[in-house]
Amino acid sequence: MCGILAIIGKGKDEVLVKQLSKRMSHRGPDESDLHVTENGHILSHERLSIIDLHSGKQPIQGTKSAWMVHNGEIYNHQKLRETVLKSHTFRTKSDSEVIVHLYEEFGYEFLNYLDGDFAFVVIDGDDFIAGRDPIGVKPLYYGLDDRGRIYFASEMKPIADQCKTFATFPPGHYYTPKTGFVKYYRPEYEDFTKCTDALDLQKIRETLTEATQKRLMSDVPIGVLLSGGLDSSLTSSIAARLLKEKGKKLLSFSIGLDPEAPDAVAARKVAEFLGTEHHEIHFTIEQGIEVLEKLIWHLETYDVTSVRASTPMYFLSKAITEKGVKVVLSGEGADEIFGGYLYFRNAPSSEDFQKETIERVQKLFTADLLRADKSTMAHGLEARVPFLDKDFLDMAVKIKPEEKQPKTYDGVEKYILRKAFDTPENPYLPQEVLWRQKEQFSDGVGYNWIDTLIEYCSSQITDEQMEKASERFEYNTPTTKEAYFYRDIFHKHYPQLSAAQTVRKWIPKWQENQDPSGRANAAHVKADTSIAKPGVAV
Repeated sequence: MCGILAIIGKGKDEVLVKQLSKRMSHRGPDESDLHVTENGHILSHERLSIIDLHSGKQPIQGTKSAWMVHNGEIYNHQKLRETVLKSHTFRTKSDSEVIVHLYEEFGYEFLNYLDGDFAFVVIDGDDFIAGRDPIGVKPLYYGLDDRGRIYFASEMKPIADQCKTFATFPPGHYYTPKTGFVKYYRPEYEDFTKCTDALDLQKIRETLTEATQKRLMSDVPIGVLLSGGLDSSLTSSIAARLLKEKGKKLLSFSIGLDPEAPDAVAARKVAEFLGTEHHEIHFTIEQGIEVLEKLIWHLETYDVTSVRASTPMYFLSKAITEKGVKVVLSGEGADEIFGGYLYFRNAPSSEDFQKETIERVQKLFTADLLRADKSTMAHGLEARVPFLDKDFLDMAVKIKPEEKQPKTYDGVEKYILRKAFDTPENPYLPQEVLWRQKEQFSDGVGYNWIDTLIEYCSSQITDEQMEKASERFEYNTPTTKEAYFYRDIFHKHYPQLSAAQTVRKWIPKWQENQDPSGRANAAHVKADTSIAKPGVAV
């Protein structure tokens, strides 16, 4: 939705702050504004207008002295206005404004009232609170400069060269000068021993439908990222049904190296089945390689799998915004919740399986969510993720692990999710897509993409550079030429140790090959990679 920058402390030049904020103007190309409080603190905002296009400008003032900036969407803002905030006078129709009034009503203890994806800062005199949504759908960084000023920003770009240290703001937390970091999101599923709920297929279907319904909230056109995989196809199917009830047609978008790429073929079949207005985008390997430097600057990571998967998403996002669409639904989170990655087949026990799903959900903000946000927001496009809805998470993660494990169903990953939407009397998807094997997004656009990318990176890095990698990069030393190549670009733009320390490398468990590509898993090597036969697991 936007880019936010807040500086707590006096003496920062206002003109400089505007320049710093503009480093992430891609996040909010519609409007830019800045407010200096009476105490000299500064709030800046780069706006992507989605809700309340005309009066929703930020920073937003509360009833009295509090000011706020927010990035994200609050899906229950109307309900909050009509209930706990009904005595407050609102200046806008923006969903964001409820945050400052919740602060005025409840002090620090209000974040559990919010249902949405958010990163925000509220300043009230010399007091302030910063917070981030439960899973980290929206990015947030914080830092400290040499004069003790505290910075908060949606991306590292505005603060990396201003702060002596900075870090990723932890999801599910808020921070105040009086309390420090406080963990407000404490779901029961964090204790794996409490994940014992019985399977209810109807509940899975209903809760995911409700999660999707919320995310259709918008005053601008909405589309879907349709890869042709199970997760994005289900999201598309549910959204198409909900929009059809309102007489609207869903816009769908897919990408591949060519029309015969695995994902492109499947996406085309889904779009035809659902009757969406479908747009298929293609990119060349040469274009992908050419954009790597700019992409890594946007992503603010050197994680191999994030860079691989972000490249097609970057090109797709550009094409989508050129068609006037500002919001898309995306399928992130399902693989983590239901153990969908192929390596989950090798989990030694149901306990290990459950622990790994919980850990993967908790760490999504370091990988898939970072990719989804920054590769879309590079072009002012907001991605919304129904699978990471708070209510859906609370329900789905707590289902007992034996019901989710692929080995329970002859190796079929995400079986219960597929089964929940396997409704022959009113089908959500073609059978051959509903039961299609997992394909990593970076692989599905065309296998040549990853293979050629590895070859290219290897040609750019010498054996001598690899031998001295630990001398140049003491922290998180790259172990392959591809990893070194990405790290080299990252270091050029973000040379600070603090920057390197924000990155977490994603490595699958329980498989010999440590390459993060799904094709590195033996299950993929042995499988039929074409679209599955109806109702048959591959």
